[in-house]
Amino acid sequence: MKMWREKWEALAGKWVYAALLGTLVKWTLLGGGVGILAGTASAFFLESLDYVTGVRLDHPWLLFLLPLGGVLVSYLYMKFGGSSGKGNNLILEQINNGNETIPLRMAPLVLFGTLVTHLFGGSAGREGTAVQMGGSLAEWFGRALRVSPADRRILLICGISGGFGSIFGTPLAGTVFGLEVLAIGLISHEALIPAFVASFIGNLVTTEFWGVSHIHYHIGTVPALTAVVVFKVVIASVLFGLASTLFSELTHALKRWYTKLFKNPMLKSAVGGLVVIALVYIVGTRDYLGLGIPLIQQSFTELVTPFAFLGKLVFTSLTLGAGFQGGEVTPLFAIGATLGNALSGFLHLYAPFLAGLGFIAVFCGAANTPIACFLMGIELFGSEAAIYMFIACLISYLFSGHTGIYTSQQIGTSKSAILRIPGGATLGTVRDLIKKNRQK
Repeated sequence: MKMWREKWEALAGKWVYAALLGTLVKWTLLGGGVGILAGTASAFFLESLDYVTGVRLDHPWLLFLLPLGGVLVSYLYMKFGGSSGKGNNLILEQINNGNETIPLRMAPLVLFGTLVTHLFGGSAGREGTAVQMGGSLAEWFGRALRVSPADRRILLICGISGGFGSIFGTPLAGTVFGLEVLAIGLISHEALIPAFVASFIGNLVTTEFWGVSHIHYHIGTVPALTAVVVFKVVIASVLFGLASTLFSELTHALKRWYTKLFKNPMLKSAVGGLVVIALVYIVGTRDYLGLGIPLIQQSFTELVTPFAFLGKLVFTSLTLGAGFQGGEVTPLFAIGATLGNALSGFLHLYAPFLAGLGFIAVFCGAANTPIACFLMGIELFGSEAAIYMFIACLISYLFSGHTGIYTSQQIGTSKSAILRIPGGATLGTVRDLIKKNRQK
């Protein structure tokens, strides 16, 4: 292998296109390998998720086992998880020059934990599971091939892109998400081709090879481009950004409060499960359990309860705050879609149109990935509302401030020149800095 590499490097020194061709072939193979692994894992996860959700709906009494499910998963993470408990943040840290190993056991642990959460009625998503499976499988793949530290970093980005693109059926958004989520305001192009290959192949493997389909939504009639409509979209987008901030901050606060009150993770999850059960009977509905897909579907076809977005937000924050496994993105879709639907009467715009904007914009504000979310909107809803979707993503991204669901996300550039951010800061360290300044 070393001899062939030296020969290729010698040829590349004489003919620059040999180097470019070599890079294309190399990352097509490596990115494709990660895509196959991530796509297969996503297909299995999606089918399993549909199955356990169906079982829960057929047997409502399973909700009462949510505390026991939380205890079981917390025990497994205590016994076998190690650094896996950091979740998506572990992968971001390793890409941003971390020195920990991402264990392969992260994949089965997060898969099992998420299925348990959904089987017993926790309110959570699926993106976190797909990204963690993709990242851990990419790490294993890189170790098997003994890649360099620089190539390992790119493979981990491929794991994020492959997992995201395959779980949502959005290969373009998956590509950019893996690049954009690392640092606010910065995108590295060195992994652009590998990330696209991983996301594209991952989605292809999930849908074409394994035959797993994705849910589609229709944004309906798009209003004509006028100053009045743009103004209304800006107003809605500010609220979308604030909603994403509320979700992120509430989830992080609940994690801190639960951990402070209950030192034992198993007890924390058990109490969190009891809180969710109690809240179900307080509000008198189970609509806010699970992924929230029925809420999303209703948002595109009929008017929903005005405060449905708040119900889903609270249920998801309580579930994740108590240590249950699962992602945030699909619940964020539900929060955004229902909020957009609720704003339609106030702003006198079509409900499906605003639901579509909220769908991508609330997620955008929480993940700080405006370009990826804009591309997701194009892939899911078509390009007719492209200008409105771009505006919604930009405004929500701005008004979510330096908050987000990933505390290890670095801040490459501040969202405002007036707000000075220390170099190398992350969302987590900025939150601590703000807290200290307020106490002075």
